[in-house]
Amino acid sequence: MMCCLTESLLNPESAEFLRQFGQIGVFLAFGISFGIGNLFLAYLVRSRGHDPVFRTTYECGPEAIGSPFVQLNVRFYVFAMLFVLFDVETLFIYPWAVAYKSLGMAGFLEMLAFIGVLGLGLAYAWRKGALQWE
Repeated sequence: MMCCLTESLLNPESAEFLRQFGQIGVFLAFGISFGIGNLFLAYLVRSRGHDPVFRTTYECGPEAIGSPFVQLNVRFYVFAMLFVLFDVETLFIYPWAVAYKSLGMAGFLEMLAFIGVLGLGLAYAWRKGALQWE
């Protein structure tokens, strides 16, 4: 019924546009309403207690000592970033390995340059001591 109504009110190009992209609009509306609905539901069922004990840090039973806000050493962050960097770069090598034969010598040389840049980055991090775990 909606399809016939759209065709009678709109020109053929607009009707085709609505037919093709209408599903995306419905999916987008459903996704947004689902997110907002869940936030509203969480607001309705949340705890409303203003007990001061509720706001303290929980450390498996014993009384908390000191502030819960502790500054971490930057080397943990650098180590994690290096891991993520080289892990993601490995994901770029896999599709190349799958399509290796169709890429030819140009693809091989490009991957050598890519791995060379990765090697330089690893050597730099190693030289600066970013991989030392003390």
